[in-house]
Amino acid sequence: MNIQEIRFAKLRAQMEERGLDAVYVRAAENHLYMSHFDNPDGYLFLTKTDGWVFADFRYTEAAKEASFPGLHVCEPGKPKVEELVVSENCKRIGYEDGSLTCAALADLKKRMPEVEWVPTGGMFSYIRAAKTQDEVDSIVAAQRIAEGAFHHLMKVINYDMTEIEVAAELEYYMKKNGSEKPSFDTIAVSGTASARPHGVPRPVKLEKGFLTMDYGAVVNGYHSDMTRTICIGKADETQKKLYDTVLKAQLAALETAALGVKNADVDKAARDIIDATEFKGTFGHSLGHGVGLLIHESPSVSQWSGDTVLHAGEIITVEPGIYVEGKYGCRIEDMLWITENGKINLTNCPKELIEI
Repeated sequence: MNIQEIRFAKLRAQMEERGLDAVYVRAAENHLYMSHFDNPDGYLFLTKTDGWVFADFRYTEAAKEASFPGLHVCEPGKPKVEELVVSENCKRIGYEDGSLTCAALADLKKRMPEVEWVPTGGMFSYIRAAKTQDEVDSIVAAQRIAEGAFHHLMKVINYDMTEIEVAAELEYYMKKNGSEKPSFDTIAVSGTASARPHGVPRPVKLEKGFLTMDYGAVVNGYHSDMTRTICIGKADETQKKLYDTVLKAQLAALETAALGVKNADVDKAARDIIDATEFKGTFGHSLGHGVGLLIHESPSVSQWSGDTVLHAGEIITVEPGIYVEGKYGCRIEDMLWITENGKINLTNCPKELIEI
């Protein structure tokens, strides 16, 4: 089967299981996944046998060019969804309760009171969790761009740069080398600010100590995600031990992760190493998350993942960290692809402590 056939087979299996006659799609990532056209302002109406891409006049030409073959590209209201509901005999229609606003749902119910509107819950997250080879290829391409940005930065970084300039240098390189946009707001925080896992780059010169950089590129709508921590100046013995502990924790989690292993056990492999040191209790966030059309998507890899296990096709981040409030912080992050035959680390970037 080709990409389109695989995606629609997944969707229609879920529709059959949930007793849905159609699905109304507004979330940008699901719109792109199901139509191959990126239009955050548009919507889809998909039945068991057909599909419509609604895009206003500004985007219709692009939609016709990008959309999967066989999908009907229309302007909103031409036809009306109400007309399709009647012509396709749709009684139960799924909607994305995680993204559709209450006002939008109320409007749909008002326009089509005869329809039973059914929340799809995590249906699309489930469908998108297992990546096909084409999706992996896009994520790898994005990751190679991000890695290139790291190597570039190591050549140009200096003590007079600000955190904002570091973030800008990374983003400029990525955009110049094929990234559609940053995966998210780039994190580049130094010194005491490195103790903030999601710190915001400041207009201040790089502080001595750790510089943590968390960023990624986007190719074909697919995100990459990596974190590297370097040291501005020479690391002292405590900083070296902290960095080494984070690296050992990450390597242990990478080794533990495998098909059928509990997500919580992967988190535990890293957390136990950190908690066996003087840094116990300083790893306050989850170990990782899925990556794809969203920077954070299913599955979650955390101590709260319960009995959830890793499945073939999932791409997860493995990103333990240690954060000592008011002093310093360090995180190291790779992306791992779980396969039927094992696992592949999609990140190819140095992890030894670099001192600038």
